[in-house]
Parts: sequence; structure tokens; C-alpha cells
Amino acid sequence: MARKALESQPFSRLIGARLSAFGDGGATLELDIREDLHQQNGFVHGGVLSYAADNALTFAGGTVLGPAVLTGGLTIQYVRPATGTTLRARAEVVQAGRRQAVVRCDVLAVADDGTETLCAVAQGTVLSVRTD
Repeated sequence: MARKALESQPFSRLIGARLSAFGDGGATLELDIREDLHQQNGFVHGGVLSYAADNALTFAGGTVLGPAVLTGGLTIQYVRPATGTTLRARAEVVQAGRRQAVVRCDVLAVADDGTETLCAVAQGTVLSVRTD
């Protein structure tokens, strides 16, 4: 169901995002690093890192709040430029109530040899939009 939700997002399809883990308060979103996702200095554009964090946060929150969720807000700190072959956003619920969850996300660049380099750290609030 989570993969179907991701595939229903036109922008996620455009950049080739995929869920590699989902459940138990966590979610991991990955995408291949391509030249058309770079900024002028050859690094992955910050907007792509922010997108990955946003979606990973929301999917992680959805594991505890249910599928009807939206990001209420997020902050992101860029710690180093992203280069490599894969961008990986690994999110985990820090605290959850009935209607909202606080979620943390590490955004990592993965090299050919599988080495992960931390590129950004994000924290966000995921809100349930259930109508019941």
C-alpha cells in the first residue's frame, strides 16, 4: 500500500523515488543520483534532499498514524554536499500521539562501494488528517 501511494505521486515518479523499507515507525526512501538532479556545482540539489526527507518523514509517520497523513512542517540542516550513486533518506518516529508524530530523518549519499555519507538531517511533524 505504501509503495502504491508513492507511485501515485507524479513528482516521485519523475525522479524515480522508491521505498526500500517501511514499517514499525520507520521508512527509507531511495533514488538514483542522476546528473539532472544536480545543481551548478555538480552536487545533488538541496531541493532534492529536502524532498527525500519530507517524503521519508511522512511515510515513517504513516506507519504509526495510518495512511491519511501530511507533513505539518519540517526543518533541514545540510551538513555536506551529496555525491555518489544513491540518495537514501532514512526516517524514524521519535514520538507519536494519536494525531501527530515527530520524526527524524538522516539523508545519506551512498557511494558505489556502499559507503554512506551523511548529507542532511531533518526533523518534522507528521499530522493525521483522518476525518473520523
